[in-house]
Amino acid sequence: MNIILTRPLNDTENLMNELFNLGHKIMHVPTLKITSANIEPLNIKNYNALVFTSSNAVKNLQVIGEKKNIRCFCVGSVTEKVARLSGFSNTISASGNVNALKNLMLSSKELKKNDKLAYICGDQITLELDKELRREGFKVNKIINYFSEKITSLNDANIDLIKKYPPNVIFVYSLRSAESFNSIVANYSLAPMMTQSIVMCISKKIIDFFKKAGWKNNKIFNPGNEIIELEKIK
Repeated sequence: MNIILTRPLNDTENLMNELFNLGHKIMHVPTLKITSANIEPLNIKNYNALVFTSSNAVKNLQVIGEKKNIRCFCVGSVTEKVARLSGFSNTISASGNVNALKNLMLSSKELKKNDKLAYICGDQITLELDKELRREGFKVNKIINYFSEKITSLNDANIDLIKKYPPNVIFVYSLRSAESFNSIVANYSLAPMMTQSIVMCISKKIIDFFKKAGWKNNKIFNPGNEIIELEKIK
């Protein structure tokens, strides 16, 4: 199949290689540029748990203290994998969206009301998880450690590839990424090449955006299950 991946290269390079080895044609169309906020290292000894809503939150975090003991709540399996590779070993993941992460935390026996949490995220969020958790009685310190900028341009090589190999499947990982990708398609008049594409989205909110924009074939998936979802499409 012809597949478009929209995550930044450092987040999707391994998946690209796996899909290429399975015989798929891969086009990388990044939709967000990630830059570090360059904040001071976080003293994790001051917290009962860390909360990560993206792998970029993990990658852009420097800490003071022992990583292996502190409990880390991760939005999905990909974020958890990055956390473990970064040295955090006491991790647990939700099913890939922030609502599921919130429910996972509320049902956790390892958290108590009034526990102090560090919620680490980017400057653009779809749900104000810190406010939600405060309403449940937790003490939450929201820490923005990276910024995301929309990419709405496309190089000539990718334009030619899309025209030559119209995508069968497009993977989109956030609402901002969806907005950027939709702008790219409009800016370069690529909609005729996309009419049969299946857009794989991580949440209903993203599906609703694509539906409103006129995309008809949209499905939900969990990040980390891309290959499994492609097998289902076959």
